[in-house]
Amino acid sequence: MEVSKSDWKLFRARIGDWQEAYMERLVKEYMDLLDGVENASDKFWKLEERIKKDKKHPGVRLELNKGNMIFDIVTLINSGVITTADVADFSDELKESVDFILRR
Repeated sequence: MEVSKSDWKLFRARIGDWQEAYMERLVKEYMDLLDGVENASDKFWKLEERIKKDKKHPGVRLELNKGNMIFDIVTLINSGVITTADVADFSDELKESVDFILRR
């Protein structure tokens, strides 16, 4: 499916907010990890490993490419960054494509 200009524009406008909200959730998880009763060194190394893993996540880093946009949206949904409700303002064609891929 060819992505429309309006869907591409809307995606670029929203992706930053979606990623910011996801990173806010990560920061809260990091704070919970740091509030634990373990040794400081254990918490430090767990946090370091977690950040190393998380910074590769599409909720943190995503290469914007119009040709991959539908798959990126599906990945964001499947990984819990956004929900299907977050794509409500996109075109019906895009939503149908996303739904089709999600059902597979």
